[in-house]
Amino acid sequence: MQNQLKKAICFGEILWDNLPSGRLAGGAPMNVAYHLRKLGVDASLISRVGDDEAGKTLIDFISSIGIPAENIQIDLEQSTSEVIASLKENNEMVYTITYPTAWDYITWQNDFERRLADADVFIFGSLSARNEVSKTTLLQLLDHAKFKVFDVNLRTPYYDKNTIGTFLSKADVVKLNENEIVMLGNWFTAGGDEQNVVAALMEQFQLAEILITKGADGGTYYSQNQKIDYLAEKVTVVDTVGSGDSFLAAFLSQKLAGEKIVDCLNFAAKVAGFVTSQKGACPNYDAASLKF
Repeated sequence: MQNQLKKAICFGEILWDNLPSGRLAGGAPMNVAYHLRKLGVDASLISRVGDDEAGKTLIDFISSIGIPAENIQIDLEQSTSEVIASLKENNEMVYTITYPTAWDYITWQNDFERRLADADVFIFGSLSARNEVSKTTLLQLLDHAKFKVFDVNLRTPYYDKNTIGTFLSKADVVKLNENEIVMLGNWFTAGGDEQNVVAALMEQFQLAEILITKGADGGTYYSQNQKIDYLAEKVTVVDTVGSGDSFLAAFLSQKLAGEKIVDCLNFAAKVAGFVTSQKGACPNYDAASLKF
């Protein structure tokens, strides 16, 4: 079930991914916003590009896939972000991210508070806080957001324990992968198995839900009173770029529509499986025609 009236705001990096297969627009916030809109949520994006050809082309692309560009700021000094991505033997992408770039300097706008008041969910990641300017803006946004989803998204060397702890304390839902839950467990808990680590994190940071993605092994959802494992779709992998972003967007689209969590997870796994079987993070598709 889809609900056109639900609204989401995604915050953070937008960039050009220079992949082995060619150049594609990327950035987790853009990917999440794209799939949310495909799945019936009115999603917008707060980010920043340079006053250069790469920035103009990126804004044109964002507009062409249906994401409003009105909150994409233009930086007159910093350039648009470029990322070099390479594929490891296990189909995992490794990214080299330039610094600083335009999205490190996202500034507060007067209409942000009003937009957050209208939004049902605010989605953010840790990478966007690698510079103090964007980090300060993000913290201000979090003070006004009603329902906050933290996509942990650790990228070496752009993270530290204190910043991650701050964001955990402000989040309602946390999405992370199987490596990131181990790291957070080492930082903030006494360790132990996944379930013990999750319970300790939920108690320490007052978290309502934790969602752990595990690639081909599916993943696990935790709330205060539930633990649900889900299976990944069996597909022929073309690339894994953006699969986690599409999973999060699909999960949230169904959660916002009031579906049961198990149905949200199964739907999200199917969407992520489809995206993994396509080239790039934002393949074109008609959600109604996909055989979910």
